[in-house]
Amino acid sequence: MKILSSTISKLARMRLWRIENWSNNPVAVQREVLQHLVTSAQYTEIGRRYSFHKLFTIRDFKKTVPIHEYDDIKPYVQRMMEGEDNILWNTPIKWFAKSSGTTSDKSKFIPVSDESLKDNHFQASKDVLSNYYKNFPSSDLLTGKGLVVGGSHQISKVSDEIQYGDLSAILMQNSPFWGQWLRTPELSVALLDEWESKIEKLAQITANENVTSLAGVPTWTLLLLKRILEIKNAKTIKEVWPNLELYINGGVSFVPYKDQFDKIIGDKINYLEIYNASEGFIAGQEKPDDDGMVLFTEHGIFYEFMPVDEYGKKDPQTVGLKDVVIGKNYALVISTTGGLWRYLIGDTVQFTSLNPYKIKVTGRLKHYINAFGEELIVDNSDHAIAIAAEKTKAIINDYTAAPVYFSEKRNGGHEWLVEFEKEPDNHTAFIYELDIALKEINSDYEAKRYRDIALQLPIVHSLPKGTFTEWLRTKGKVGGQHKVPRLSNERTMIEEILSLVKK
Repeated sequence: MKILSSTISKLARMRLWRIENWSNNPVAVQREVLQHLVTSAQYTEIGRRYSFHKLFTIRDFKKTVPIHEYDDIKPYVQRMMEGEDNILWNTPIKWFAKSSGTTSDKSKFIPVSDESLKDNHFQASKDVLSNYYKNFPSSDLLTGKGLVVGGSHQISKVSDEIQYGDLSAILMQNSPFWGQWLRTPELSVALLDEWESKIEKLAQITANENVTSLAGVPTWTLLLLKRILEIKNAKTIKEVWPNLELYINGGVSFVPYKDQFDKIIGDKINYLEIYNASEGFIAGQEKPDDDGMVLFTEHGIFYEFMPVDEYGKKDPQTVGLKDVVIGKNYALVISTTGGLWRYLIGDTVQFTSLNPYKIKVTGRLKHYINAFGEELIVDNSDHAIAIAAEKTKAIINDYTAAPVYFSEKRNGGHEWLVEFEKEPDNHTAFIYELDIALKEINSDYEAKRYRDIALQLPIVHSLPKGTFTEWLRTKGKVGGQHKVPRLSNERTMIEEILSLVKK
């Protein structure tokens, strides 16, 4: 094990010169990526439809190829899942990531090519590891096991050759031999479908391993850690895994969960955020506490950034890296080696740095509250609820919020459903601190709260523990990368959850 981990760590460090190259020349690298994508796919169905062989500039590409959402590519994807080749990409697509980015009844199946696995997901993972070793050269990370709290894997009913599952499951299924060697537990357990029994088996097996790193969505990772403490009759995870040094998180903001992780782990470890979506591995923190994640520009993805006020227009405009500005909210548009072309991924991002380019995920295009012109995004709500929790000594498991519309009895407002791990010292004080934090963070919210004219004080419900998990279960979305949407501009979801509580 030590010989293998030593070899891998040396290879990771050797990658640093390549990282410096694309970090220092991102705009030029992006032009090369687009040229490679268009050239590779020129003889595919979509390549012929939009005459890829005639597209020699970014301007031509943007002028010729329209922006696509999932419904636009769904007919292509269905044909690909039935075994047709050369539709969106020029090599056979045998894997599809079942998107967990939505809790609706419909699933999205994102094509995952061999190129997107090798040149995007795995290469980006190596770069995260390389940067980690650059910042912590004496790390013993690879002397132990990595525990990934991932999703499930299913075989497509369409064909024995075509398979689909959560992205994490696809990555584990296709990871190189050394990745299998350094991971715990074995693949058959890691890819179990039934989440409750999976958590139990993960806990029973890994509680006795030398785990040095964790990765997964915070909510499900916390469930696993709590069960391990019960099994080992321990007060902190460091008592169980004394060599644990890194937790890699993504999928939702880590801000509301950090205090709870600090407490349950019991000693300082490093936290790194990554942005690894079903559509591609997009960015990762270079080092802990960085403001933003470094954008991966050489990894088979060409990026465009759509100002959010362009969304919904007939011909929405996008900008490239050289024209983005810090602090502006953009919808992310990508073209990839998986066969996505000017694809609107649905996430919104802001740049925190332009040298190098660093981003933070601020929410989803359809996950926000703007019922009264307050333009509340997930980044706002995550930080505000974390501040309120800190000031009232509360610990939060999860939350969601939606608008309360005007009625004869009251003005508008926001209704929050919060599942506390530890209730606030004073519930009323929590509401006021939440409101104050939102005003400080969001000037539009502050303006609408002026004298309660448009928005009244938030309504906050404290939910019984396990309510959000039960709601996810009703949607068939328990475990893996599934999560509760933080914000919604309509009340369907919040009414469903409240109805569960009243039963």
